[in-house]
Amino acid sequence: MFLFKLMSFLLGYVTILVTGETPEKFVNMAASRGICLWEISRSGDGGISLKVRVSAVKSMRHIARRTSCRFRIRRREGLPFYCARLRRRKTLALGAVFCLSTLYFLSSFVWFIEVRGNEQLSKTEVMGVAAEAGLIRGVPKWKVETGAVEAKIEERLPLVAWTGVYLKGTRVTIEVAERTLPVEEDHHPSHIVAGKSGLIKEVLVVSGHPVVKEGDTVVPGQVLISGEIPAIEEQPNPGEEEKKPGQKSSMLKPASYVHARGIVRARVWYEGYGEVPLVEEGRRPTGRTETRLSIKSEGKEIILSGSQNIPFEHYEAETFVKSLPQWRNLIIPVELVTIKYLELSDYREERNLGEARRLAEESALKEAMTLLPQNTRVEKEWVEEVQTGRPEKLVRVKAVIEVVQDIGKDKQFKP
Repeated sequence: MFLFKLMSFLLGYVTILVTGETPEKFVNMAASRGICLWEISRSGDGGISLKVRVSAVKSMRHIARRTSCRFRIRRREGLPFYCARLRRRKTLALGAVFCLSTLYFLSSFVWFIEVRGNEQLSKTEVMGVAAEAGLIRGVPKWKVETGAVEAKIEERLPLVAWTGVYLKGTRVTIEVAERTLPVEEDHHPSHIVAGKSGLIKEVLVVSGHPVVKEGDTVVPGQVLISGEIPAIEEQPNPGEEEKKPGQKSSMLKPASYVHARGIVRARVWYEGYGEVPLVEEGRRPTGRTETRLSIKSEGKEIILSGSQNIPFEHYEAETFVKSLPQWRNLIIPVELVTIKYLELSDYREERNLGEARRLAEESALKEAMTLLPQNTRVEKEWVEEVQTGRPEKLVRVKAVIEVVQDIGKDKQFKP
C-alpha cells in the first residue's frame, strides 16, 4: 500500500466527481478495464467521489460517454502538479533552494562543543587546549582531526588519563577521564572538634587523646579528640637494677603531638518552622497562558507570533532568550525572545484549626528535612505548637528531627 501511494504521488493523481444517471456503472466499467480507483465514496449531491492516476483520465472520457455520465476534476495532487506550481512561482522555488543550500552549508561547520567527564579540570582549560589543535566554534568539519585533538589534550593536560573526541552533526563532544591522584597524608598536629552541638553517643579513637565520653553535651568548636597526648609515667622493667635511695622508680614519657583521627557520633537535633494563616488571600496562577515569540535586533523588536498586547489583567512573565552562536570573531546581534505570560487571579481561602495545623506541620518538617546531611537516618521526629501569648489568626509549629551522626572535623593547631 505504501509503494502504491508513493508511485501515485510521483506520477500524479486527481480527485474527480462523477455525476449522472448511473455513476455506479461508470465505476464498474472503469474497474473492469483495469483502471485503478481508490477512496471511492458517495458525495452529498448524489455523485461519487474517487481518486485516479493522471494517466487514466483520458481513457475515462470514453467510459463517461458510454454510461451517460459526466466527471470533473476537483483536486490535483502529486509531484508533477507541485513542480508546475513552482514553475509559475520561480521566486519561491529559488528561495527554497537558497534556504536548503544555506542549511547544508551551515551544517558543514562546528557550532557546539561539549566537554564531559571533567571534575578537577575546568571546561575552559580543555577547550583552550582543543583550540590549539584546531577545534574551535565555526571551523569546517573536514578540518577537524579528532586524533590530533585527543593527542594534544593528553599531552598538555597531565591530569587527563584518556580522551575521546566525537563529531556528530554540528556538535563535537570531548570526553575526558581524569587521573585519580593519591591523597597525601597530613602530618600536621590537629584536633578533632565538634562541628555541631549534640549529645555524645559513642567515641572511637584511632589516634589522639579522647577528651569527651558518652553522655557529654558538646557545642561547636569544642575539642573531642585532642592531638596532644599528655605526658605519662612509665614503670621500669622488672629485670632492671634497683634505683638508689631517693631516686624515683618510674620514668616520665614526654607529651607528643599527632594528627587526631577517630569517629565521634552524637545525637543532633534539627529544627524547622512553619506557619499557616487561617484566612489566606493573594494571587495564584489560573492555568491559562499566552506565549509571545519575537526577534530583537539593535533595539527593534519584530513579533513573530502571539498577541502584541498582554491579554491578562494580572500576570507573571517568564522570559527565555536565545542568541545566535558566535562565528569566529563575528557576533550577530539577533536574539530570539520567548515570553510566557501566566494569568494570575485573586483568591481567598479559609481554613479550620485542624487543616491549618496539618499544613504548618508539613511545611516545618519539610524545612527540617532540608537541613539533614545526606545518608542520615532519622531516629525521632516530633512537632510542637508555638504559642506567642496573644490571639492571632495564625497557626505556628516547630518540627524537631533527631539523628545520630559523626560531628567531628579537623582543626590544626601549633604545639
